[in-house]
Amino acid sequence: MSQPDPGYRPEQGPRPPWGAQPQWGAPQPGAQPQWGTPPQWGVPQYPGQSWGPPVDPRWPAGGPPPYGQPRYVAPPKPGIVPLRPLFFGEIMDGAFQTVRRNAKTMFGSALIVQAVAGALNEVAALGMLGMVEPPVGGFTSQDEAMRYLGPAVGATAGIMGISLLTMVLTAVLQGVMAIPVARSALNRPTGFKQMWSLARSRIWPLVGLAALLLAGSLLFFLVLFLLAVLVLAGLGPAGVLLLFPLVFGAAVVFFWIYTKLLVAPAAITVEELGVFAGLRRSWTLTRRNWWRIFGITLLVAFMVFIIGSVIQIPLGLASGGINSVFAPHAGAAQVTTTAIVLAVASLVVGVLVSAVGFAFQTSVAALIYMDLRMRRDGLDVELLRLLETGEDPDGVPGRRRARQVGAHPWPPNTAQGSPQG
Repeated sequence: MSQPDPGYRPEQGPRPPWGAQPQWGAPQPGAQPQWGTPPQWGVPQYPGQSWGPPVDPRWPAGGPPPYGQPRYVAPPKPGIVPLRPLFFGEIMDGAFQTVRRNAKTMFGSALIVQAVAGALNEVAALGMLGMVEPPVGGFTSQDEAMRYLGPAVGATAGIMGISLLTMVLTAVLQGVMAIPVARSALNRPTGFKQMWSLARSRIWPLVGLAALLLAGSLLFFLVLFLLAVLVLAGLGPAGVLLLFPLVFGAAVVFFWIYTKLLVAPAAITVEELGVFAGLRRSWTLTRRNWWRIFGITLLVAFMVFIIGSVIQIPLGLASGGINSVFAPHAGAAQVTTTAIVLAVASLVVGVLVSAVGFAFQTSVAALIYMDLRMRRDGLDVELLRLLETGEDPDGVPGRRRARQVGAHPWPPNTAQGSPQG
C-alpha cells in the first residue's frame, strides 16, 4: 500500500496520473496558455503584418531598416534641382529647366545682347569687304599707302572695339542671369523686369569686373606676344621650337585662371559683393574643385558648339550652291540679292543659336556656383529654411543679409550659440 502524498489535498480535485504535467486550473482570458500549445498574444496590431510598424514601401528590403537606423528620405526638390550638392546630370537638367521656365527672361535678354553684337560684327565685316585690295607691286607713294591702311586700321579697331563691348555685355549678363537660376531653385519664376530690378544695384560692379577681366586678358596676351618676339629675335628660326611649349603653357595658365574666376559674376550678383571681393570669393569657392568645374564647362561648350555647327551647316551649303542649282544663268544682281538674303538668314539663325547657347551656359555656371555654396556654406540649409517659411518671395535666395530688422544673420555665428526663436 502506497504512502499518501504529503502535498496532495482532496479539494484540489483528482490526482493527475503519474508522469503527467499537472494542470493548474482552466486558463483564464489573458492568462498564461497551457503547455504544449503555441502562445497566442492577441490579434496583431497592424493588419496584414504579424509584428512591428507598417512596412515602408520605399525601403528596398521590404522591412524596417537594420539596427534601428533611420530610413533614407530624399531631399526636397521644389524647383529645378534637389536642395543638396548636385551631380553633373542634375546641373545639366537644371540648366535646361531654368531656360524653359524663364524663357522670356533669359532667352530675351541673351537675344538682345547677341543681336546687337551680331549686327555690329556684320557691319564691320561689310566695311572690310568694301575696302580696295592693295596693289600687286606695292605702294608707290605714302599717300597711296595711307588711303589703303587708314580704312584697314579703322576697321580693325572697330572690330576690336565691338569684341570688347560684346565681352563686357556678356560678363554683365552672366551675372544678371544668375538671379532667375537662384530663384528657380525654389520654384519662383522671374520676369524680365523683375530680374533687371533685382540686379540694378549690381550693374556697375559687374561692369567693373568685366573691365578688369578684359584688361587682364589684354595684358596677358601682350606679355605672351612680347615673349614670342624676344624668343624669335634672340634665337632666330630655332626659336620656333620654343614657341610651342610657350603657347601651350600660356593656354594652360589662361584656362586655369578662367576656371578659378568662373563664378565671380554670380557671386557679385547673388551675394552683393564688390569687384575684388567677388574675385576672391570665386577663387575660394573653386578650391579643390578645379578639374570638376573645368570638365563641366568644357563639355557644355563642346555641346553648344556642335549643336550650333549642325544647325548652321545647311545654310553654309545653301549659300554656296543655291545659285548654281536653281539659277545657273542668273545675272549679277540676282546673285547679289541671293547672297544678301542668305547672309541675313544665316545671321538670324546664328543669333538665335548663340542666344540659346549663351542662356544655357550661363545657367550651368550659376548652378555650379550654387553647388559650390551648398558644399562649402550649407546653402541648401538656407534654401530649406526659405522653402519652409516662405520668406522674402520677391528676393534673391542666398543673399548674405539679415532676414529682417532685429533678426539673426545667416548663417548663424556658432561662437555665440544657436539662434533663439
